[in-house]
Amino acid sequence: MFVGRKNELRVLEDTYKKPGFQMTVIYGRRRIGKSRLITEFIKDKKASYYIASKTSIEDNVQKWSSQVITDLAPDMAGLSVDNLEAFFRFVGNLAEKEKIIIALDEIPYIAETDESFLSRFQVAVDAIFATKNIYLIICGSQISFMEKEILSEKSPLFGRRTNQIFLRPFNYIESAEFVPKYNAEEKAIVYGVTGGVAKYLTLFDDKLSLDDNLIRNFFSTSGYLYEEPMNLLTQEFRTVNTYNTVIEVCAGGANKVTEIADKAHITTATLSYVLKSLDTVGIISKITPITEKENNRRSVYEVTDSMYRFWYSFIPRARAAIEMDRGEIYYKNYVKNKIHSFMGKVFEDMCRYYTLSQGLDGNLNCLVTNVGTWWGPGYAHIPTDIDVVGIDDANKRAVLGECKFKNEMVDKEVYEALMDRRGLIGKRYEEVEFLFFSLSGFSKWVKEHAEPGRIRLVTLEELYE
Repeated sequence: MFVGRKNELRVLEDTYKKPGFQMTVIYGRRRIGKSRLITEFIKDKKASYYIASKTSIEDNVQKWSSQVITDLAPDMAGLSVDNLEAFFRFVGNLAEKEKIIIALDEIPYIAETDESFLSRFQVAVDAIFATKNIYLIICGSQISFMEKEILSEKSPLFGRRTNQIFLRPFNYIESAEFVPKYNAEEKAIVYGVTGGVAKYLTLFDDKLSLDDNLIRNFFSTSGYLYEEPMNLLTQEFRTVNTYNTVIEVCAGGANKVTEIADKAHITTATLSYVLKSLDTVGIISKITPITEKENNRRSVYEVTDSMYRFWYSFIPRARAAIEMDRGEIYYKNYVKNKIHSFMGKVFEDMCRYYTLSQGLDGNLNCLVTNVGTWWGPGYAHIPTDIDVVGIDDANKRAVLGECKFKNEMVDKEVYEALMDRRGLIGKRYEEVEFLFFSLSGFSKWVKEHAEPGRIRLVTLEELYE
């Protein structure tokens, strides 16, 4: 079953329908579903799809040409080409009569083994492909490489692409399509522990209980997600230990540069480079209060990839139990009753997405075009925070929200706490609506005091409607 990616498929289809040479660059983190998107798009089309290997350029050209021949010229099956330029000319000849798609996945693998590859590729695009009816799709998982060597002005291929697609994780609504039999709470937790990453979502079988899925995937030595973060770090970075330590420190609550550097026992200069790299692949992000985007002194760093946050929160201390095949015992006695606490930040992200979507659809009291969070000194200089802040920059209006993923109703105390934070985000915004999000609903008192048109009460189930 192919889930989601409707916008991306539309872009690919629209580009394919254009006459003449077209080129799309697809990139995104590993396991995000790039290859699946390409194979879904090219089915029933005259197309060839090749995944590059970490071998010599000669070996790749031979395998690539063999794949193209198998897919587009089966009468020549068994033949291959070992010269890159000759291969490009061969591809050009294949497109003389009808449109063909040439998809090259993991282009960094070839480009990193031969520094001349991208320049030679560019010559082929300009001298051969540009006059042919070819749709070229190139794809890669190394985000920094794709941005610097393929998309930037310094790239030999700069200016040749028609468009690009940066493939992101699924949002919580799309993620729910992978486990349609689960209830809203279970769907939210699946989204939280997978981070909306396509490959991880496919690991969850909604014919099994959520507990069984979590144990099978995370708390078993054979579980796909048991070693996954370390495997990804090994593929992305050379100094794995440093990156592992920084993520672990951040997952443990450190969020300021000096604090992280101190606990990770590295210099701030090294940390800056590590944080930038982790931000590029979407594991750690720099967060700033929404009304103070230019104030770097207020910024903090958080593990925003929730799969990584879940893993680093529970797996390292469980390794001994898991290796002894006692992962299920550890999960049931230690992890299970902490999942709601873990889901707090995930739920806030879901609610921010909902707020932005509702605002753009015109369902709130202002046109929310930006959403985030806020923290800082409250009244009497007591530190406080606001989970959801939606901003209408054009009209200087705002909506505020509070989120609770707990097995208890939102009551008077939570209601009044948010109302007491009115005005904290700044006088330049008129606060026109207040949103309360709850896993377990709302008390009678809250329902009675929720002023229609100004106070909105939203249950988890409503987030999925």
